[in-house]
Amino acid sequence: MPERATDGASAAISPVQQMLASGTGALLTSVFVTPLDVVKIRLQAQQSPLHQGKCFLYCNGLMDHIYICQNRSSCTSWYKQQTHFSGTLDAFVKIYRHEGLRSLWSGLPPTLVMAVPATIIYFTCYDQLRDFLRFTMGFQGNHIPLVAGGIARLGAVTVISPLELIRTKMQSRQLTYGELCICIRSAVAQGGLLSLWRGWGPTVLRDVPFSAIYWFNYELVKAQLCRQSQITQANFAISFTAGAASGAIAAILTLPFDVVKTRRQIQLGEMDTLGTPLKKTASTWRIMCDIWNEVGYRGLFAGFMPRVIKVAPACAIMISTYEFGKAFFQKVNHDREPVAS
Repeated sequence: MPERATDGASAAISPVQQMLASGTGALLTSVFVTPLDVVKIRLQAQQSPLHQGKCFLYCNGLMDHIYICQNRSSCTSWYKQQTHFSGTLDAFVKIYRHEGLRSLWSGLPPTLVMAVPATIIYFTCYDQLRDFLRFTMGFQGNHIPLVAGGIARLGAVTVISPLELIRTKMQSRQLTYGELCICIRSAVAQGGLLSLWRGWGPTVLRDVPFSAIYWFNYELVKAQLCRQSQITQANFAISFTAGAASGAIAAILTLPFDVVKTRRQIQLGEMDTLGTPLKKTASTWRIMCDIWNEVGYRGLFAGFMPRVIKVAPACAIMISTYEFGKAFFQKVNHDREPVAS
């Protein structure tokens, strides 16, 4: 029963060890992928400098976050250099030469603040749910990763959404913690407690299908590669390959929802920056129709290559590091077990 051995590897480690493995994976993924995001933003800003003078959207393949500019002259430190880039490689070289190596990791701290806790919740819940459905409830079939992945992502998005809102407000203008509390209380007084989950809907529509598709394909590809290699547990190379392929597929299929999410994040961010009173935002379907009417179906797949180029390696690094961490803790636990006489 090689599939059970592969899928059940996490059963030998504790939830705390799963959290350590996923947290390490999120840290490494953010460190490796953030430079790609910085270069993408610089290239986009070059084509349309300071889009409406307000927002930049970072994404490291795991989490999105907005940096909201107060004005054109005091955006981010890394944007002050108006260097022209002819392409991705040219951007890497010129940013390094003219602005220093640290500029390639602009925006890393807020990425880590959101990505690490969200990823810990997400990956730990997925493993626990998958094992519960298969080994406790006795369910079988390829749909188990799909269900567990969707539910785990739903839970992670729900928990993180208020933190995302708080972080966005702190980025929008300089606020002390006291002012932030007043701002949050005011938002709750105006829109109720559910206002802390503003933007939850489009995030769920993008992230839950992505997660379900990703884990469904990942488990299938991983099992197939394990059978071809005649091993019962995936090694680093197999996890990396399966993660990259599954991430690319999920990124392509959910791209329209990502476009809608990006547009809504920027709109909400600009309202916060301008001090505009909160108003009812357009539905996801309405935004999709607007994009279709403006630029056609291609508008729903804008940013196809940048998204795939970032998401595929991010997923590959994250899952391979996570699987390696679980295998490490499994070996540690095995070595600690008393030898049977």
